[in-house]
Amino acid sequence: MLLRDPVHGLIAFEHEETSIVVRLLATPEVQRLRRIRQLGLTSLAFPGAEHTRFAHALGAAHVMKLFVARMRQLHEDLPFWQRLTSERARDAYAAALLHDIGHGPLSHLFEDAIAHTRRVVAQRRGEIGPDDDGPAAGRARRHEDWTEQILMDPSTGVHQALVRDDPELPRRVVGLIHGEHPLPYLARAVSGTFDVDRCDYLLRDAHATGVGYGQYDLPWLLSTLRFGDIPSIGEAPPEGRAPGLAIDGRKGLSAIESFILARLFMFQQVYFHKSTRAAEWMIRMILTRAMHLLQDGTRLERVPAALASVAAVETPSLGAYLELDDQLLLETLNGWRHAADPILADLCERLRNRDLFKTYELFGERAEAGPRTEALRTLESIAREEGLDPDFYTGLDVASDTPYADDSSLSVIYPGRRPRHPAEVSFVLDRLRDETLSRVRLIMAPELEPRLREALD
Repeated sequence: MLLRDPVHGLIAFEHEETSIVVRLLATPEVQRLRRIRQLGLTSLAFPGAEHTRFAHALGAAHVMKLFVARMRQLHEDLPFWQRLTSERARDAYAAALLHDIGHGPLSHLFEDAIAHTRRVVAQRRGEIGPDDDGPAAGRARRHEDWTEQILMDPSTGVHQALVRDDPELPRRVVGLIHGEHPLPYLARAVSGTFDVDRCDYLLRDAHATGVGYGQYDLPWLLSTLRFGDIPSIGEAPPEGRAPGLAIDGRKGLSAIESFILARLFMFQQVYFHKSTRAAEWMIRMILTRAMHLLQDGTRLERVPAALASVAAVETPSLGAYLELDDQLLLETLNGWRHAADPILADLCERLRNRDLFKTYELFGERAEAGPRTEALRTLESIAREEGLDPDFYTGLDVASDTPYADDSSLSVIYPGRRPRHPAEVSFVLDRLRDETLSRVRLIMAPELEPRLREALD
């Protein structure tokens, strides 16, 4: 199989070792990824961001192929039991392609919206307090949970394609996706600071959105990869243990800095963009309102089975979950524009017409817990005076990410010196290590913005 890709150029899966990718591409679960956008509603802010999880999955598998080729240039120095055999490489290709197979419609947005809805339902029933986010909230399943179920369920095409090669292959692929494998360097290529997922999505998202922030030198970074490990303080690496993943500090330090900074800038400028966050918040409110109505016995048109299960505080069946995609969810929201409930109908109409809610960013002391709660109360009071329900027309959005967590999944090596954490030898990464990037914003219906600015400015 030979494909043209706007990010990597030609992508080829033409040899027996990569044939697992070709067979998996023919399964319904992988084809479903064509109907799920990689960046959810980000196209409302960046019109080109219409690319799909399918394209990203292919890109990740391609990067894995490049990674395997690089490791094989080096693995002759390893004992034969620590080398990348064809079977291990096949497992890695499958894991790279399938790592996102469990995503719901609009990618991360859907699972966040469902988690929010379940918390609100639990609060409404008096099971938890307004600020409680503990187990009583009934944690919604994350896409990683669905991924594992899809891989392990004998009824899925993905499972059947994997077991044709090896009955234990689904379990090994699940382990790789969770970052578990006898070869740490292979596990960290699937799930780690520098993994094939991030390698592809940074470049792909930057290309689709038209920004330069996510660009970094992937070929050069791959060329600086080495085997290495970070021992515990005062200890040498245990003999016989397979090495982890490392970069050559003489050539690769600036490349890994560029990679981490690309991720930081993409979160700052794209993933946390105010219009995207406002649209995502509106989706959460739409689903929350719909769940309230269904629980109260109100009939809504065209409710997908998975959403009906959520309204009943049940976990959707795998079949019902896999029926969900962007097209089905957006068609459902489009139908709800004509719902008898004025709030649900209004929110759906606004979203369809891109009449997005406005944001007001809070900085410094204002972004801290007490002041931001006070600001939200001011906004809610304004909404009531304007005849709008503050539960659905106002909100507080806190977006956060840690661009670089020093998790020991990648080390830096210099000739004749012990492996080091990247933050030990990089001023940039030392400053970024375990720092959380946060954006705190009030979100409101556009007609409330003038009065809020007058009150707060």
